Amino acid sequence: MVPDDRPAVFAAAVDGREPAGVLIAELRRRLTAGRRPLFVGVDGRSGAGKSTLAATVSEDFVEPGDVSDTVTVIEGDEFYNGGSADTWDRRAASEKAAAVIDWRRQRDVLQRLRRDGVAEWHGFDWESEHWDSDSVPPSATPTIARIAPVVVLEGAYSCRPELQDLLDLRVLLEIPRDVRRQRLIDREGDSYQAGWEARWSAAENYYFDTTMPCGCFDLVLGAPGST
Repeated sequence: MVPDDRPAVFAAAVDGREPAGVLIAELRRRLTAGRRPLFVGVDGRSGAGKSTLAATVSEDFVEPGDVSDTVTVIEGDEFYNGGSADTWDRRAASEKAAAVIDWRRQRDVLQRLRRDGVAEWHGFDWESEHWDSDSVPPSATPTIARIAPVVVLEGAYSCRPELQDLLDLRVLLEIPRDVRRQRLIDREGDSYQAGWEARWSAAENYYFDTTMPCGCFDLVLGAPGST
């Protein structure tokens, strides 16, 4: 259950700017209360709109007494560690959920940002033909993130228990499955593969049903129970 001093807040809209507005208002409230920097996890299933939500917050958020570079966004997909289709198919759903994102590297990045104010890493190379972690070279270009009043880690599994002591706000974005699936088809085009949808779903179902059910989040945007 969510502690009494951290109630979940539900916003009915699944599109448009209302979810971003709710999140921005909560960020402003916490910053005004003197909590900074704020580390925020934006979690949700594939196609929920996490990246869009994070980008909208980054573009539209204005801190009271505005300073530049108010929001730093870290893309969770850069830490993919799930491996190839063959690797995935040999794993149980719980194993997929545990291994799909390298949370240890994410944790290291968040810790370095808190401690040093800057973190650098090499993300997963999505263009590689070989997806197994022991054979895929990381992206040649490093990603560099710097501390800001708000740091957002966005992506599925971004609020997992192993990261929670480093997060000040855990956000879940929920929208109906048919909306998510259409977004994935529109986004991926001809490269969209139903087989991978099934693989993602098995891991996500375990994670959101067992590891991080809705009540574990501080802020829930979308329609509860709509996935």
